[in-house]
Amino acid sequence: MNKQVVLWLSAAVVIAVTPMVQAVEILRWERLPLAVPLVVGQERIVFIDRNVRVGVPASVGERLRIQSAGGAVYLRARESIEPTRLQLQDADTGSLILLDIAAEPAREGASPLEPVRIVDGTNAATRYGEPTADSDAAIPDNAQPAQTKRETPISVVLTRYAAQNLYAPLRTVEAAPGIMPVNLKRNLALDTLLPTLPVKATALAAWRIEDHWVTAVRVTNVSSAWVDLDPRTLQGNILTATFQHPALGPQGRPEDTTVVYLVTRRHGLSQSLLPAIQRFDPAVNLPEPTTSAHGDDHAQ
Repeated sequence: MNKQVVLWLSAAVVIAVTPMVQAVEILRWERLPLAVPLVVGQERIVFIDRNVRVGVPASVGERLRIQSAGGAVYLRARESIEPTRLQLQDADTGSLILLDIAAEPAREGASPLEPVRIVDGTNAATRYGEPTADSDAAIPDNAQPAQTKRETPISVVLTRYAAQNLYAPLRTVEAAPGIMPVNLKRNLALDTLLPTLPVKATALAAWRIEDHWVTAVRVTNVSSAWVDLDPRTLQGNILTATFQHPALGPQGRPEDTTVVYLVTRRHGLSQSLLPAIQRFDPAVNLPEPTTSAHGDDHAQ
């Protein structure tokens, strides 16, 4: 009898000191929105193991508290929320994960919702900067490796990075692995870039990733009229061009200046410009006439 009591007490002690282990719901991201229900007044944690920014519709307002830290997103609904879609954007790659949330009042006797962990599914798109699944396969020595596929085009990543560096606060600039600054001649002649428009172009800064360059060029109106900006008017071997603003105001007004982001491939902007056509005097290349001492006699 005493043995049974001792065994029962030992089992009770083991149960009492055993920590509670909370289950984690696993959701696989395969480019389909993931349902994450919420309960009003309860915090639900979404583990994603990435540094993300959360996009919330304005209609949600103060009804949802959102915090993000250490690869986890903390969601707490203050009141009922109709079905709403949130966007989780990877701060390093720009890739998106979509969450469909809806908050309802707590039901009596219902257990708290468990945390959620989001993992990449087998069909998920490759994040920018990472190779595809079959890129680790052996490549014959006589074969050239295939171009690594990216989720976001390099020209888009470069243009966005350059625009943020010029117009956004530094604390909000996205981290873009692989992008590095490039030395740029500030006095680079850009007369042939927009030859048909009354503007002055000045190179500001340049960045590079792999074999792509982006150059930020300041464009200033030097006329008294509005100037519409059309990428088709640019001259040169340019892959993509993006104007920060669609038009320039008259000279002297705040809107008389903008920036154009020029993406080139295999070389920088200086090697992508058309050569300038110089005016010349053909008489300069003619031989100088020679004078002879017997010229007068010969004429007679």
